[in-house]
Amino acid sequence: MKLVIISNEKFSKKENSFFCDNIDMKSIPEGLSKSFETLVIAKSSKVNKSYQTNFKKINISSNIITYLFSIYQTFKNNKTNYLLVSITPYTFFSYLLLFLFRKNIFIYLRSNGYEELRVILGYLGPVIYGIMYKTITFKSTIITCQKKLVEKKKYQLVFPSELESVWFKNNNRPQIKKPRLLYVGRIKIEKGIFSLIKILKETKQDVKLSIAGKDIDQRINNKKIILLGFKNKVSSLIKAYDSHNITILPSFTEAHPKVIDESLARLRPVIIFNEIRHVVQNRHGIFVSKRNAKSLTMNIKFILKNYLNIRKKMKKNILPTKKNFIHQLVEILN
Repeated sequence: MKLVIISNEKFSKKENSFFCDNIDMKSIPEGLSKSFETLVIAKSSKVNKSYQTNFKKINISSNIITYLFSIYQTFKNNKTNYLLVSITPYTFFSYLLLFLFRKNIFIYLRSNGYEELRVILGYLGPVIYGIMYKTITFKSTIITCQKKLVEKKKYQLVFPSELESVWFKNNNRPQIKKPRLLYVGRIKIEKGIFSLIKILKETKQDVKLSIAGKDIDQRINNKKIILLGFKNKVSSLIKAYDSHNITILPSFTEAHPKVIDESLARLRPVIIFNEIRHVVQNRHGIFVSKRNAKSLTMNIKFILKNYLNIRKKMKKNILPTKKNFIHQLVEILN
């Protein structure tokens, strides 16, 4: 069986290697290529990206015309499945082309497009996303990491993860005299990082926030903030979690954030805000705060005061693994 993965993500190319910024577009093609003859179609970027992928069969395009033509060239083989990753204008037009030629289409929903576009475009965002959503899901098999993202009754639920055995080894106990928060993610408005910085400016608590992210923004100018830079090695990322006592995820919208499972694997409690309280599920060690200084301070104080008991409960968590995630996708695509 052949598989074509169609993504809105951008790849850069250096010599014979491809690089991307989204870890999904590294791990998913690498994992699925062991079970399918796989091709990735994506957008090209002149800006150097972070993650080097071991997967080589990638067609990158600089515009929508060549992007769609790359998809059309795969129509010679009828025994091909098409996996669209997320709903975007590029994957929307890809769907129209695939639908016209009656291809077997899967759509992987991994984030709340309604909320993301609302943050970026205002009230028009959900309207635009709604049109694309209803069109793409009309004749597709829906794969999702969060049932909240799906409006239809039929869908396939998966649990994304990058966790391998190394994540569960050699857990240390951090210093808990003072709060040392860690944010792992992109520096974007919808990720809530600027909202968090504003809250930290208002709090009188002796708290430090470290940011492990690639992008640097001039709006991040606060004596309470430490910029760690981007961590593209598992060992470096584990070290970042281990050198802090609380992970914080200030996003306005999330479906199944891998950061939470990574932090819980290292036995580090996680603070989130009300907007994404649905991600708690049945996991121990996740605390929901209101988006203000008073509530955040109260949560931090509670966690540090009860840290040892919280760690004991976190050890009971059954977390998804990368191996199981890929296995789920293979079963669905077959």
